[in-house]
Amino acid sequence: MPISDAYKARLYPQLDRIARHFGTPFHIYDETGIRETGAALKAAFAQAEGFREFFAVKALPNPFIMRIMSDMGFGYDCSSGPELMLARNCGAKPGDIMFTSNNTSESDFLAAADKGGCILNLDDISLADKVPVMPELICFRYNPGSRRSGNAIIGKPEEAKYGVSDSQIVDAYKKVQKRGAKRFGLHTMLASNELDYRYMVQTAAMLLEVCRRLELEQNIRMEFINIGGGLGIPYRPEDAPLDLESMGREICQGLSDFKDHYGYVPKFFMESGRYMTGPHGVLVTRVINHKDIYRRYIGVDASMSALMRPAIYGAYHHIEAPGAEGRPEEVVDVVGPLCENNDKFAIQRSLPQLTEGDLLVIQDTGAHGHAMGFNYNGRLRPQELLLHPDGSVERIRRAENVSDYFATLIFEPNSLLPERS
Repeated sequence: MPISDAYKARLYPQLDRIARHFGTPFHIYDETGIRETGAALKAAFAQAEGFREFFAVKALPNPFIMRIMSDMGFGYDCSSGPELMLARNCGAKPGDIMFTSNNTSESDFLAAADKGGCILNLDDISLADKVPVMPELICFRYNPGSRRSGNAIIGKPEEAKYGVSDSQIVDAYKKVQKRGAKRFGLHTMLASNELDYRYMVQTAAMLLEVCRRLELEQNIRMEFINIGGGLGIPYRPEDAPLDLESMGREICQGLSDFKDHYGYVPKFFMESGRYMTGPHGVLVTRVINHKDIYRRYIGVDASMSALMRPAIYGAYHHIEAPGAEGRPEEVVDVVGPLCENNDKFAIQRSLPQLTEGDLLVIQDTGAHGHAMGFNYNGRLRPQELLLHPDGSVERIRRAENVSDYFATLIFEPNSLLPERS
């Protein structure tokens, strides 16, 4: 599904002017759309006790965007030391951060414990013995294995590297209890970019069942459950959007029923990234070449260093050419300049006939776009811009330059000489 008509109405009339001022390529995000999505999320779960969204920083790790999340009352889901630094620099307090890492190192644990700590979410039972100082509040990421199906991006739960298995979950909490933990939460994330809201309802119900089991077998109560992220967005024009209202209504009903049966209910958390920002960002790039051999290729000034999802996932991103409406259509591949044959934003896509200088808008890049960038072939990541509600546009990250690329080659010499016998 293309970006919203409202975002296009805000962006397209001034797109040429923005491109002339800032140069291309760039990612540009829509503050109005992000705030509207945040308001819809809060409204959908207004009846859930203690509801909170912890924005998945990995989706769009930019402090300008993160401060918008904080302004809406959201916390942050972090997975590394630098993401923790970003969150804390945006004013996050310990209770505002969920730290969900995997294959966690000692340095990651120390970073999590710094500045008063955070809500620590452990990915494996073995980590219960590796936490340097056990916090009072601890959480585990649960992997149900074959009890649930996954989806294309994360895969089958039993094949995923994430989480504590069903047979280990009780023992995992026993371990942290012995080390002094007194408060507990339960987390899972089984799917990514899921558009069927019923899957998320089932995930919440599964966590409530595990909560009851842990209370019966280990006499502990969960303060919260966290269904993770995974809420999908409709990348293709024919995709139906996630039914957020039905999802919220049915999950809230499940929480209410749990409270009626057992006299208490855990708080309800989630950590959406893609759903919060994905549809509210686009990559704007300019046509700079065309090539006609066995196919027609449209060359642009962005590469997969700015958006690698099509290359690594075969992901579809809708493309529009503002100003080219009404031209005859042609089937083309839209390609970047990397020396890789998968450096393609679209393959055999029907688009208006394009000429050099035309702007293309590659849509739904507001999550896992710039964040997944890389520097193969010496290509540099582009700038990021933010479209404010008053129509002004602000640069919120400059483009990388050659000095950035060579910065890690400037260092103090350090050698290890052979041992002498």
